[in-house]
Amino acid sequence: MEELKMKYLERLSELYPTIASASTEIINLQAILHLPKATEHFLTDIHGEYEAFSHVLKNGSGSIRRKIDDVFGNTMSSRDKQSLATLIYYPTEKMDRIRREEPNMEDWYKITLYRLIEVCKRTMSKYTRSKVRKALPKDFAYVIEELITEKADVLDKEYYYNSIISTIIETSRAEEFIVALSEVIQRLTVDHLHIVGDIYDRGPGPHIIMDKLIRHHSVDIQWGNHDVLWMGAAAGQRGCIANVIRICARYGNLDILEDGYGINLLPLATYALETYADDPCTCFALKGSTGYTAREKEMEVKMHKAISIIQFKVEGQIIKKNPGFKLEKRNLLHHIDFENGTIELDGKVYELLDKNFPTIDPRRPYALTEEEEDIMDRLERAFLGCQKLQEHMRFLLNKGGLYKVYNQNLLYHGCVPLNPDGSLKSVRIYGKVYKGKALYEVLESYVRKGFFALDKKEKERGKDMMWYIWLHENSPLFGKDKMATFERYFLAEKETHKEKKNPYYEFLENEEVVDRILAEFGLPGEGTHIVNGHVPVKSKAGESPIKCQGKVLVIDGGFSKAYQKETGIAGYTLIYNSYGLILAAHEPFESTEAAIEKESDIHSDSTIVKRVIARKTVGDTDIGRELKKRIEDLTWLLESYREGIIAEKI
Repeated sequence: MEELKMKYLERLSELYPTIASASTEIINLQAILHLPKATEHFLTDIHGEYEAFSHVLKNGSGSIRRKIDDVFGNTMSSRDKQSLATLIYYPTEKMDRIRREEPNMEDWYKITLYRLIEVCKRTMSKYTRSKVRKALPKDFAYVIEELITEKADVLDKEYYYNSIISTIIETSRAEEFIVALSEVIQRLTVDHLHIVGDIYDRGPGPHIIMDKLIRHHSVDIQWGNHDVLWMGAAAGQRGCIANVIRICARYGNLDILEDGYGINLLPLATYALETYADDPCTCFALKGSTGYTAREKEMEVKMHKAISIIQFKVEGQIIKKNPGFKLEKRNLLHHIDFENGTIELDGKVYELLDKNFPTIDPRRPYALTEEEEDIMDRLERAFLGCQKLQEHMRFLLNKGGLYKVYNQNLLYHGCVPLNPDGSLKSVRIYGKVYKGKALYEVLESYVRKGFFALDKKEKERGKDMMWYIWLHENSPLFGKDKMATFERYFLAEKETHKEKKNPYYEFLENEEVVDRILAEFGLPGEGTHIVNGHVPVKSKAGESPIKCQGKVLVIDGGFSKAYQKETGIAGYTLIYNSYGLILAAHEPFESTEAAIEKESDIHSDSTIVKRVIARKTVGDTDIGRELKKRIEDLTWLLESYREGIIAEKI
C-alpha cells in the first residue's frame, strides 16, 4: 500500500513539481469551491418538437428573463425587458426586423450593447475567468473580456468603455458583436443540461434535436423507452425497426427517416400500394398531421398498415425466440378468426374493425411473406448502414444511461418497478433475478452489448433486450402491463385498450417508498429528489407535478403536441440554481416566427419547489466533492515536499 501511495505522489508531483505550484492550485480550487453553484436545466419527453425544444433551450426556462429582471429591476419597462430577452434568444432574426423599423440604428446599437454587457456581467459572475474565457467566441474574446471585467487601474472607466463600444459601432461590427454577446449569455446562463428521456417519436424533428445536443457544451441523457427503441433499430433489431417506422407513419413523420436519415422507404411504399390497393385502411389514419395531399395521405395510411402487420409478425417471432420474456399472451394473430373477422381475447369474442389481412397465412400467422422478408432485409441494412443515425445513437450511448445520480438528485425516465406492497419488484433477465438499481444496471449493460459485444449470442440478446425495454411490463422505461398496439388499431372496445400502470405510480406520495427508492440508489437523507419523466401530468384536471412534498418531481407535462389536449399545457421543465429548485410550466409554443415577431415566450409560470436559506456553492455539488478530494491530495503532496519525502522538480 505504501508503495502505491508513493507512486501516486510521484505521479502527482509531475503535474505540480514545486511547493509553489501545488499551493497555488490549492488556493485556486478553494476559490472555486466558494463560487455559487452553476445552473442545471432539466427537460424531458421532447418527442421531436424541435422548435419548442430550441426555444426552451434558448430561454433557459425563464432563466434569462430572470437575469434581466435582476439586472434592471424597475429601471426598464416589462416590454423593453421582453424585447431584450427575445433579442438574446434570436439575435440575427430580431435585428433583421429592428433594422426595418428603427430610424437611428447607431443609438439602438449603443443602448443594446450596454444592456447586453450588463446582463453578461451578471451571467458570468458565478464562474471563474478561465471558464468564461473558454466560452467566449474567438473573434470577440478579448473585447468581451475587457468590457465585462472591472478595470481598477483605469481612471476614467466610462470613457474607456465608451471608446470600445464606439469603435465596435464605427467599424460596422455591432451586429456581429450583439450576436456574440447573446450567445455567450445563452451559453453561461445554463451550465449543464439534463435530458430525462424520450427525444424521439411523435414530433417532426428528433434528428434536428440530436444535432443540437451533440453541439451542446455540457449534457447528459437518461434514455426513454422511445430512445431505446431507436437505438434497437440502429442496432438492426427488427421489432424495433418496425415500431420506429410504424410510429413515424402514424404521426405523418416518415420524412424523418427519408430526409433526416436518408433511409429508403420506397420498397415498403410500393409493396403497401400494391397489397392494399383497394383497402381504405380506415383504422390506420394519420394522427395529428397536416399539409399532406390526398394522394400522400393514401400512400402513408397504406404504409402504416403494411408496417403494422409486419410488426405483429416480427414481434411474434421475437417472443417465440425468447420464452424467458413471458410475452406469449401478446401474440394475438393466431387468435383471429379470419373467416368471421373476429378475435378471442381472455375468453371473450370481439369483432375486428378491419378484417382485411391478405398477407397473413392463418396456418403460420407470424411468418413473413417472401416480399415482407425482402423489405425487412433491406430496412435492416439501411438502419445499420445509416451513418448519421449511427452517429446519433453513439452519442446517446456516450452521454446517456438508464439513470443518473447528480448533485443529490436521482434522474430516470419511467419508473422503478415495484410490487403491489411498494417493495422492489424482482425481475428475471436471462435466468438471473434483479431488482432496483441492479435491474437498471443489467438492462443498461445489455443495451451496450447490443452494439459492442463480440460474443454473437450476447449481442443478439442485447438487441432483443432493447425491444424488451421498449414495451415489457417489467421495463423501468415502460411500466405498464401491456402495450395495447393491436387492440387500439383493431378493436372499438375501450376495455381492451387499457394499459395498467406499475404500482410505482400509486406510491409517488408515499414518503416511505420514495425514501426507499432514493436509498436504493445511494441517496438517503434530506435534500434529495427524484426527477421523473415519461407520464404526462394532467394539469387541467388539477394534477400537480410535485409529489411527496417535493421529493418527487414529474416533469413531463406534455411537450408533445399530441398530448396537449390531455394535459392542458405544453410541458414542465426544471431549473436547479444556487437558490434552489424552480419548476416552470409552459404554454403551447406557436412557432419560432411568432416568438420573434410577437416577442412571445412560452414560459408561463414558475413554482419554487425548494429555496435554500444559504445560497448553494460549488462546494455543495458533486464537482465540489471531487475538488475537495483533489485539495486533500495536493495538501498531502505539499506536506511531503515540506517533510522531504518528495523532492521538488525545479
